[in-house]
Amino acid sequence: MGREEKDYILEKVMVEYGNELVRLAYSYVHDAETAKDLVQNTFIKCYRNLDTFRNDAQMKTWLYRIVINECKDYLKSWNCRMVQVKSFINETTSSILPSAEKTMINQYDNRQLKDTVFSLPKKYREVVYLYYYDSLKTEEIAEVLMISANTVKTRLRRAKQRLESMLEEAELHER
Repeated sequence: MGREEKDYILEKVMVEYGNELVRLAYSYVHDAETAKDLVQNTFIKCYRNLDTFRNDAQMKTWLYRIVINECKDYLKSWNCRMVQVKSFINETTSSILPSAEKTMINQYDNRQLKDTVFSLPKKYREVVYLYYYDSLKTEEIAEVLMISANTVKTRLRRAKQRLESMLEEAELHER
């Protein structure tokens, strides 16, 4: 594969998957700048290994796998342990701005939901994020996480059950 062809492919995947990969990385590391760095490392690895990419997998799932591995390596690193976790990425504003009170309630609800999802064990958090936030199919999630599709379905079901009980419990404490 020539350099021009590799450059073209890299530019295409950066535009097509860049934002999704940053969000995925962020779901692991909870820091926007670190997530961007990890995705940049992913694109470097992608470029270097394009010659060895087997077309038996989709480019998207291959990139997801690289990002997840980058994130896991980072989370095991000494550097990660020394970095304080920052707040979640600010929600994008809608074109119609609701009242300040409603905005605050929505932000609180969104933050509470995110906190609840992120408090799930990693094996459940991964599938919930990939399924609901990145809209991957169970087969794609299975490929990305290297588990069976049935395992993905089971983890999704158990994650939903846990989330329901956690949210109900939180609601009871607020009353």
